[in-house]
Amino acid sequence: MDEELSVRPAAPGDFAAICDLLGTVFHEKVFPEVEAEVYETERSLVADDHGTVVGHADAFTRDLTVPGAVIPAAHVSGVGVLPTHRRRGILTRLMHRQLRDIAEAGREPVAVLWASETKIYPRFGYGPACSRLGMSIMNREVRLPSGPSGRLRMGEPKELIADIGKVYDQLRPGKVGWSTRDDRWWRFVLSDREEKRDGATPLRAVVHEGPDGPTGYALWRVKDNWTAHGPDGEVQVREVAADDPETYQALWNFLLGVDLTRTVSYRLGALDEPLQYLADEPRRLGLSVSDGLWIRLIDLPAALAARRYSSDVDVVFEVTDPILTANSGRWRLTGGPGGAACSPTGDPADVACSVTDLGAAYLGGTSLTVLAAAGRVRQLTTNDPAAAFRWHRLPSPTEIF
Repeated sequence: MDEELSVRPAAPGDFAAICDLLGTVFHEKVFPEVEAEVYETERSLVADDHGTVVGHADAFTRDLTVPGAVIPAAHVSGVGVLPTHRRRGILTRLMHRQLRDIAEAGREPVAVLWASETKIYPRFGYGPACSRLGMSIMNREVRLPSGPSGRLRMGEPKELIADIGKVYDQLRPGKVGWSTRDDRWWRFVLSDREEKRDGATPLRAVVHEGPDGPTGYALWRVKDNWTAHGPDGEVQVREVAADDPETYQALWNFLLGVDLTRTVSYRLGALDEPLQYLADEPRRLGLSVSDGLWIRLIDLPAALAARRYSSDVDVVFEVTDPILTANSGRWRLTGGPGGAACSPTGDPADVACSVTDLGAAYLGGTSLTVLAAAGRVRQLTTNDPAAAFRWHRLPSPTEIF
């Protein structure tokens, strides 16, 4: 590690340099006025090389829906080091400092992030807790059932934000992997710089209304294209949120039916996305799977006690955590659908694992049984908690932060 460099809390005057750094390491144009909507100076760390910002990591203060509960979670983002300073231990120092700061603050039992490179974050105790389903749908070759539906209303997202926000807030407590959005976050999510569209239209919204008000919405844009065969546009879906099967079906029928298009793409579907079971030609959905949210248990007993379990559980974990060593040791987890408790114990362990793998299982999207089959988790007795950790729906992220 380069001890001549300092890792320190960011100052307000560092913001411009941080935006420049993020644009460099992620190879994209960063708009400071957009980032400023959600940036939290007091939660940002920089690596400082004699007055030059060469590394950065920050976190956002938001809540996350986990199985049966909504809990505070540090939403980690903006992690990067300038190419001139790679392989000098800067990332390790930033991540270790950030984890210690979150733990010492004592407010957030877990941290969550999206991984730009998946081999990096297991080193710091993050496990892949949620996968996502990508779709590249041949929309002229897919049909969905047509049933009774309410009214669809189109507009600019900012014009429909009251209804969109209402639907989101109604659904979010039951959607594992969804995060809170206050006014700042809605402005950030709906920001729509032309330079970011890659030639597509502005972001558009459609709201589905039932007898008692809005029941769902979709956000999308269209990228126009023509070939010798005619129109070949692409509908790029950002979000789909629906309160009931009828609304879900109506929104997808709308998206698949946009004129002058031949493809509908969606990056953030759930692995158990219902569209797979509505389409008459599911192979035409063009499915692909990738990683989504990564979870790091900060306060292990608080995190395990905060979520609910699909069946009764009474199990002892033996956990290793070389960074936040207070998590290491044996922990008895008891609970079920109504609540849970977790405390230190001297009893023999039923399961041995790292904090990384327990984080991977935390949202119910990565099976402890599969982790055991991969040799990452050791089942020491017949007392297997894998079924209790599952949830009735798989986690599904709605945004990349």
